[in-house]
Amino acid sequence: MRRFLPDGFTLSLIATVILASLLPCQGVAARIFDVLTDVAIALLFFLHGAKLSREAVVSGMTNWRLHLTVLASTFVLFPLLGLLLRPLLGSLVSPDLYLGILFLCTLPSTVQSSIAFTSIARGNVPAAIVSASASSLLGIFITPLLVGLIIAGSGRGGLSLHAVGAIVVQLFIPFVAGQVAQRWIGHGVRRRAALLSFVDRGSILLVVYTAFSAAVLQGLWHQLPWPVLAGLLVVNAVLLALALLATRYGARALGFTKDDEITIVFCGSKKSLASGVPMAKVLFAGHPLGLIVLPIMLFHQIQLMTCAVLARRYALRPTPLGAGLAREPAAPTDGLKP
Repeated sequence: MRRFLPDGFTLSLIATVILASLLPCQGVAARIFDVLTDVAIALLFFLHGAKLSREAVVSGMTNWRLHLTVLASTFVLFPLLGLLLRPLLGSLVSPDLYLGILFLCTLPSTVQSSIAFTSIARGNVPAAIVSASASSLLGIFITPLLVGLIIAGSGRGGLSLHAVGAIVVQLFIPFVAGQVAQRWIGHGVRRRAALLSFVDRGSILLVVYTAFSAAVLQGLWHQLPWPVLAGLLVVNAVLLALALLATRYGARALGFTKDDEITIVFCGSKKSLASGVPMAKVLFAGHPLGLIVLPIMLFHQIQLMTCAVLARRYALRPTPLGAGLAREPAAPTDGLKP
């Protein structure tokens, strides 16, 4: 039953929400936390830029059909599902939560956990590295564009020039700076994975605390009754189930090998909490941020538990004769990576 229990990071998220509910930051403290959050987000994308190996990207770019399939699932299939399920979603969740679900559908795939689950399931790990990294990088550009189209389509305004400028300053410039600095610090950053994990989780917890503090002061828990929260859980579960089914049977229909199918399933069905929460802070200024990020927080835990079970089931399949000699050994994962 351990695999169904929340991991340490999820417990930290729950504790942060409870802290924000009991002791919300406001006034001068809120402004200080906003500055700290901006610095943490910039540092996060700088370190991701320094970590992303150009050699790994070049070595895996040849399997372009697989990468296009993953990107199509991430940035086409998910947004279409979010829009097509609107009749169901509208009856289960509030308008702000529905906007958060649409934002979830525009996010890039995870990097660490996609690769880890692919490795556990004995899939195509080099291709997973390229697909997940490309999704994370392209998400800096594609997610804001999709968000702008969705918000404009919902009648709640469009993507402002201020938001575009904030994306460039807080996300893109630090990422490019990290890529430039990679030749000097890239090896050290990759060796110190704990540092990147600390910045990953620290920036998320800071954004969650400030977002939920503001939401609590605006009466969040009066606007979010238990039936609505239960409806949100159902919506997240349905989205993940549809994505898993579409990627699995879509990969088979397109003639991919079992190894490539595994990569498509784990890279094409997941959404990044590490990218989503910082982006939400930049993109949704003036919106109730607590309600916007709540769907991705819940989806994060559901996808980790579901993919952990699925990866173990894939790993139990028979190994073709002679295939185990050249395969990279499965890397252990604690399921904590966002």
